[in-house]
Order: sequence, then structure tokens, then C-alpha cells
Amino acid sequence: MIRVLLLLLGMLPMLVQAADVGIPAVSVTTTEDGETNYSVTIQILALMTMLTFLPAMVMMMTSFARIIIVFSILRQALGLQQTPSNQILVGIALFLTLFIMTPVLDQVYEGAVQPYMNAEIGLVAALEQGSGPFREFMMMQTRESDLELFMRISDTPAVENPDQVPFSVLVPAFVTSELKTAFQIGFMLFVPFLIIDLVVASILMAMGMMMLSPVIISLPFKIMLFVLVDGWALVIGTLAASFGL
Repeated sequence: MIRVLLLLLGMLPMLVQAADVGIPAVSVTTTEDGETNYSVTIQILALMTMLTFLPAMVMMMTSFARIIIVFSILRQALGLQQTPSNQILVGIALFLTLFIMTPVLDQVYEGAVQPYMNAEIGLVAALEQGSGPFREFMMMQTRESDLELFMRISDTPAVENPDQVPFSVLVPAFVTSELKTAFQIGFMLFVPFLIIDLVVASILMAMGMMMLSPVIISLPFKIMLFVLVDGWALVIGTLAASFGL
């Protein structure tokens, strides 16, 4: 909220200057079909304000959350604290998110961005049409139990069509479902490496080497197993397949 206020304050001189040279800072017109159009200055201000919410939208309305959580659990299962680093994991997660979300982004561009840039539809209509593909994507990944939970908490009446579910209910339900799915995948990844830790710890205990940390011995074996089974390809392929690709 503070960043939004600072952005608005920073753009005030631009609005005043625009008004001085004859460009209306605030202009709202209604077309013949009843659609409301806003001046270019207001549209730019709205777009700049929306950019401040872009990181939250990327994390909470796309596949990013599931991917980064699975990668973090995988690194913990391998016993590697800083390898790969957080920057590398986030970079991989971002590009994999772009790969998974490409069909959705193409639909947004063709149905909302391109018609808006060609002046075929207004800003409000573009936002409504652009939210449709994201709504469809989130509904496909959201469990009915999570959706019912947040509808009950928010006292939202029952809807007949999934398109009637408000974003204020759909987004938290989608995030909750993503957390559940990510931890389920992470559990399946953790089991093989846990078995290796148990075997190594049992062998060291039988040999009387209780002072030697089992992690030091099991780490090379876990890395070797992960490399031999082509673990990165399996993990990334499983994540992509979990979204229906």
C-alpha cells in the first residue's frame, strides 16, 4: 500500500503538467453501447499501479508457488543447504512457470491485449477478458473442498457457474490447493533419500562409528542416485504433468 501511495504521489507532477498543456488528466466518456472509456493518463496510471501487484500475481496466480516449494523440498531431501542457490532455484522456477503458463498468456494476449491495443475494446472489457484464462487455469487446479472452505468462511452464496466465483475466494483456494499438491510431491521425493539415510545410519551404527555423521556418508550416494535416474528431468517433467501438460 505504501508503494502504491508513493507511486501516485510521484505521478502527480506529471498529471499537473499534462493538464497545463491541454491534455485532460481525468476524462471519462461513455460510448454508444454503454461502455466506459477512460483517458490515456488514467489508463497509464492504472497500469503503473497494477505493476506493483505483479510479483504477488506471479506467485499466487500461476504455477510458481508449486514449483518453488517442490524445488526447496528437493534440495532439503538431498541434504544440500545452499546448492543450488536460492537465485538459481527462483530463476528455474520463473522460466518453468513461463513455459507452463504460455497457453494461458497466449489466450490473454489474443483475447484482451491485442484487441485493446487495436482500440477494439475498452480497458474494463480488456481486464474482464484477460482474467478469464487465469480464472480457468486456477479453477482446474483448485480442489472443491478448498473452494467450499473459503466460500463458507466468506459467506459467499452458492454459485451455479464457476465463472461466478469471485477472485477474492478463488485465489486463496487456489493457493491452498497448490500448497497441498506441492507438499504431496515433495513427500514422494523425500522418501527415497530418507531410505538412503536410514540405511547409512544403520550401517554406521553396526560398525560402531556412532561419532561419524550419517549425512556426510549418505550425501554422495544421494547425489549419485539423483544423477543416475536423471532426477532433474523427472522432477521437472512431473511438475509439468501435474498441471495437465
